[in-house]
Parts: sequence; structure tokens; C-alpha cells
Amino acid sequence: MTTLSSVAVYAASSMQVDPLYFDAARRLGTALADAGIRLVYGAGKVGLMGALADAVLQRGGVVTGVIPQFMVEQGWCHEACTELLVTADMHERKASICRIADAMVALPGGIGTFEELLECLTWKQLGLHTKPVVILNTGGYYDPLLLCLDRMVTQRFMRPIHQTMYTAVSTPEEVLPALLAQPAWDASVRKQAQL
Repeated sequence: MTTLSSVAVYAASSMQVDPLYFDAARRLGTALADAGIRLVYGAGKVGLMGALADAVLQRGGVVTGVIPQFMVEQGWCHEACTELLVTADMHERKASICRIADAMVALPGGIGTFEELLECLTWKQLGLHTKPVVILNTGGYYDPLLLCLDRMVTQRFMRPIHQTMYTAVSTPEEVLPALLAQPAWDASVRKQAQL
């Protein structure tokens, strides 16, 4: 991949996490806006999701929020999104985010963020998309998951090639270069999904 016009970011909605995670979310938002890359995300207005979107908007960037109707009804939607897509349910939301974006990034988060990241990797493993995926491992947050993914390979639950489906970086400033440098993924690898 040589260009990116939009990047999906999965992130926490918690307001109670360490300030270092908020700082990383804001720095990533600034980097996206400064590079002229549209943010595609879950349209949340609080937590890392809100901090990320606010940083993009404050720099004059474009934000596409994708959110299911029930979350809009709960008042969880970021009203300042440049574009808002309301879906029927969570499944449509995740599929829409994956379809719209040129690449995916996971910031630290809870089970929802983990689920989005792992589903995105599953779809890539099956050749349903070939887009770059970066894990922003702020403060070593994802170290246990990365060790688990390595263990999947050593224990033969995944092939070594599947470790090239994603790149982990430590700082927001490394995210865009890592997305651009990630090797092209061949959709035909679905033949290798089964060991």
C-alpha cells in the first residue's frame, strides 16, 4: 500500500484510564489530521474514542462515525462527527467500518476493542480483506495479547505467516509509517487458514 485516505481506529470508551492512553489517542488524532487522513471510528464521544475524534476535528480533519441506532438512543454519539452513519446493529457497524477504511488501528481498550481487533484479524486471515492492521501498544498494554498471538504460532494454532497480518508499535507517531510499510496481504492465503 502506498497511500491511505482513511483509517479505522478501535479504542476504549472508558473515562477512567491512565492519562497516558488519552495522550496517545490525541497524538494519533493529530497525526491523522495533519496527514489529511479521514478517521473512521465508532462515533463515541467519551474515553479514548472521544479524545481521538476531538483531536482530529481540532486540527481541521475529517471524522466519519459509525454507530448502531441503540447507541444513538443512549446518547453515546459524538455529535460533531463530519459524517455519521447509523447502523441497525453492532454487526453492521463493524462490517461498515472495515469496508470504509483503508487500514485499521487498535488503541488500548476493553473487550469491545479486543473483539473488533480480533475479528478484523480473523477476516484478514480468511482473505475477506487485505488491509494493513496496526496495534498501538501504548505502555505495553497489548504485551499479553501479543504473547498469546505468538503462542498460537508456536502451539500451531496459526501459521507463522499469520504473524505478518499485523504490526505492533509503541508510539502514535509510528502508526502511519507502519501502516504504509506493512507487506501486501494476499487474499489467497485463506488456503493456509486451516492447519
